[in-house]
Amino acid sequence: MCTGSESGSDSKSDPNSNGWSRARGAVLKSLALIGGALLLRRLTKSTTRWDHARMVADSLNGEKFSKEQAVRDPDNYFNFRWLSCPAADMVDGSKVLYFEQAFWRTPHKPFRQRFFMIKPCAKELRCDVEDIAEHLTTIHLKRCERGKRCLYEGSTPADGFPNSWQNGATHCTSELAVLKNNEIHAWDRGYDDDGNQVWGVKGGPYEFKPAPASSFDELNPLSFALQPVGKRIEGSFVLQE
Repeated sequence: MCTGSESGSDSKSDPNSNGWSRARGAVLKSLALIGGALLLRRLTKSTTRWDHARMVADSLNGEKFSKEQAVRDPDNYFNFRWLSCPAADMVDGSKVLYFEQAFWRTPHKPFRQRFFMIKPCAKELRCDVEDIAEHLTTIHLKRCERGKRCLYEGSTPADGFPNSWQNGATHCTSELAVLKNNEIHAWDRGYDDDGNQVWGVKGGPYEFKPAPASSFDELNPLSFALQPVGKRIEGSFVLQE
């Protein structure tokens, strides 16, 4: 029946217990603040020009086909094979890719071959990435607006670049779009002096979608050798804001 005394004893505060509770609360609060700061830093970290160069290089790399498009519209599109692989890493961090394009039935007979060098562009160009091929064609790429399917897109200047590939062409234009999942849309067209299109598809770009990874993993970049190609288009890409 002596409950009054026991109750009074339980109601007394233990200074050591209260001190530990306050210390633990302070530690948990500090950890929460640090974690929040790290998360905010990660979410707000800006994309550098080298990040853009890496993303473009990764997207251009690999084996891709226009098979789906050829099946959908066989009168206007062929099943082309796009093949690109790392060739070298330069001292300054630039990446060099080897690229070739061929009909899917004759992959050993590419009709287009190039090297791309991908790196951040010079500050005076006010862009992010410069993708340099052998000569002649430069495409200025911009990051796509939010909500669009593409990640980057761009084209050559309206008057294009000198090119005499075939059918009396005197200049060419190119458009390029980098989509998610490493899909590439490329549209090359040639024109004569009168502005008439003399080669290239008219309905829209070729849509190259990646092949299964297993079909490309065994390819050795060092095994590729440039063969003489009489008909080819040289080009480069520049990514800018």
